Order: sequence, then structure tokens, then C-alpha cells
Amino acid sequence: MKRALIHVDYTYDFVAEDGKLTCGKPGQEIEHHVLAITKQFVEAGDFVAFTIDRHEENDIYHPETQLFPAHNIAGTVGRQLYGQLESYYQSIKEKANVYYVDKTRYSAFVGTDLEVKLRERSIEEIHIIGVCTDICVLHTAIDAYNKGFDIVVHKKAVASFNQQGHDWALGHFESALGARVV
Repeated sequence: MKRALIHVDYTYDFVAEDGKLTCGKPGQEIEHHVLAITKQFVEAGDFVAFTIDRHEENDIYHPETQLFPAHNIAGTVGRQLYGQLESYYQSIKEKANVYYVDKTRYSAFVGTDLEVKLRERSIEEIHIIGVCTDICVLHTAIDAYNKGFDIVVHKKAVASFNQQGHDWALGHFESALGARVV
């Protein structure tokens, strides 16, 4: 079965201590796992998609504007991948199996060509890592389920600023989406 790794929002604004919408320590603690899993997929030649939140400054029409502080603003350091992942990405970004996707909604599938890229490669199983477990990771997993993909969520490579939401989402992946949480 062909597989892909979907990175969700592992950026400075979501992980760094001074990030605009940080999950802080929980996000920082998964960095080693995020990097190791990414290297494993890249080196195996599997498709790796970095699906990264992008917002415009002062966008009063975006629904998140009412819910969260401004974050991942285009052209800011907040959109850079967090920690060692940024330098690793810079070293692999030209590889044929690495793809970068700007997203403007919680799900990596909404308003992007991610599904097309996965279908072109006959990918059936997607592995998801990143933040936040109970928001963007969850919505990406729900859309993947609705599109018929098999889903694997890497428990040690997802985090949230809401521990209760994180725990709930991990259970929901298994009980409602039939995902494997490894």
C-alpha cells in the first residue's frame, strides 16, 4: 500500500514559546519525533506534504479572525517550520517526493490540491503529524476519512495547547474514523 506523510502546521507560531498561537511545551516536546518521522518518509521515497497555515494580515473576512489571535501571517517568521525541521526542509525541498501546500482552513484538503497530488500517486494510506491535534490535525483526518484514505496518526508527533482536546481527538481518531494511532 502506497503511503504519504502529511505535516500539519508545525510552525514557529504554533510551537515556539513566543509564537502567536503556540501550543508551547507540548509542541516543543514532539520536535524529535516530528523530525525523525519526516526523515524516515523522505528517505524511503514516500510522498511528504507540508501543509502549512497561511493567513493575510488584518483579514477581517477569515472566520478564524474571530476565534484566534493573528497567526501564520504571510511573510512573517511565524510561518517558518519550527526548530530543526526548518533547516531539514530547506535541504530536501527540491526532492520530487516533497511538496509544500499553503492552506487557509483547518483541513489540509480544503481549498488545496492535496487530494489531487495523493490520487496522482495512488496513495491509499496517509500518516498525519503536527499541531494542533484537536483542530487542524483533526479536521485533516476527518476529510481524509471522508475521502476514503486509511489514516495513521502518530501519537508522539501531534500536540495541542488544549490537553483535554488533544486526548479527546486521539480517541476520536480511532473510534469514529477507524484510524490507527501509533
